[in-house]
Amino acid sequence: MAIGVKVMERPTGDVSYIRATLKGMALTFKHMFQARVTLQYPEVRSSDDWRIATRWRGTHRMLTDEQGRSKCVACGLCPQICPANCIKLVPGEDEAGNRYPLIYEIDEFRCVFCGYCQEVCPEEAIHVGVHYENAEYSRDRFVYDLERLSAQVHPVSTLWDPTDPRGE
Repeated sequence: MAIGVKVMERPTGDVSYIRATLKGMALTFKHMFQARVTLQYPEVRSSDDWRIATRWRGTHRMLTDEQGRSKCVACGLCPQICPANCIKLVPGEDEAGNRYPLIYEIDEFRCVFCGYCQEVCPEEAIHVGVHYENAEYSRDRFVYDLERLSAQVHPVSTLWDPTDPRGE
C-alpha cells in the first residue's frame, strides 16, 4: 500500500492572519472562564477529581519477614529479567544453607519501573510501590541498597490480581 502525500501550495499573495489570531484568542478566552484544574500540590496531595492510580509503579520496596530479615532468597531472577540492568545482586549463604542477598542494590535512575522484578520474584520479596516523591540532593542517593529498600513503608502497587480470570 503506497503512502499518499498531499502537497500544499504556500500562499503567494497578501495573506492576513487576523482570522487565525482571533480564533486563537477566542480559545484562550474560553479557557479563562472554565473551572481551574490546578492542584496546590504540597498542601493538597489528592482530591475527588484526581487520585494516583492503584497500578502506579513507583519506588521499590523490599518486604521483610517477622524477624525483620528480607524475604529475598537471592535467586537471581530479578537481575536477569530487568530490561534496564539496574539491579545488582550478590548472593550469600549462612551456616544452615539458607540463601540471602549480601548486596542488593537498585539504581532508580536506570530503572524503567516496568514491574518485571515484582512479577518474577518467587518469594514476593521485591515490590514496586505507589511512592512518587523521589527528590534527593545527590545522585548517589538514588541507588537503593537492601537497608533502604527494607525501610520503605509505603504501600505496594497492585500490578495485577491473580484471582482475576482475565488477568487485568
